[in-house]
Amino acid sequence: MATLLEGKAQQKYIITKVAGDHALTTRLAELGLRIGKMVTVINSAKSGSGLVIYLAGQRLAVSQSMAEQITVTSLDESENIPTLPLTNIPVHSSCVVYQLTGDKAVRKRLMDMGLTRNTLIQVYHVAPLGDPIELQVRGYKLSIRKRDAANILVKELQL
Repeated sequence: MATLLEGKAQQKYIITKVAGDHALTTRLAELGLRIGKMVTVINSAKSGSGLVIYLAGQRLAVSQSMAEQITVTSLDESENIPTLPLTNIPVHSSCVVYQLTGDKAVRKRLMDMGLTRNTLIQVYHVAPLGDPIELQVRGYKLSIRKRDAANILVKELQL
């Protein structure tokens, strides 16, 4: 993990932590810089200037002081991490969706629930008998069956 300030140009990152006082975190949240969001660094920081990022279809200029408060994990470096089915991820661990498998109807239903590539997921709770699994996805909780979770290949992150 590193700060957004250390980000390299043309690389994708997932925001894992936003630090700072309440006013700063509120302002960053209003801009869309929240935990779990994917950002692409367009121009990295150069000698005292800020950086330009791509977030949710728009370009944003971020000052150095703001970028220092945002902790990110590189998606490009996660290529070396092996993929696992979501059923193998322990409770309270975080992961990123890598691929959806199964037939077309299952993949479409999972994507309709918000489980798309590079989405940050936290395994929130598992029922006593192992089915269903409760996830935290995009700021809401989602329960899915274990057989559906087996169709979601993920890469585990250390947050």
